[in-house]
Amino acid sequence: MEKKLNEFIPGERGIVVRIEGEGRIRRRLFDMGVTPGADIVLRKLAPLGDPVEVTLRGYELTLRKSEAECVRMEVKDA
Repeated sequence: MEKKLNEFIPGERGIVVRIEGEGRIRRRLFDMGVTPGADIVLRKLAPLGDPVEVTLRGYELTLRKSEAECVRMEVKDA
């Protein structure tokens, strides 16, 4: 099942399928290691849902909600 990273709940895991953003956001996500095939675990959500904290490639990364909306994920079973 596919969904966007901003729709995940804490503890949910998935694999990046594609980045839907363009321009600066797309380049910024690629520079931070958010690339197709990367395994991501959503760790925390701020009280209002922005920002989100994920674990990616062995490090913690905080993304704005608008950035997380650009990341299309394949949900991985636990």
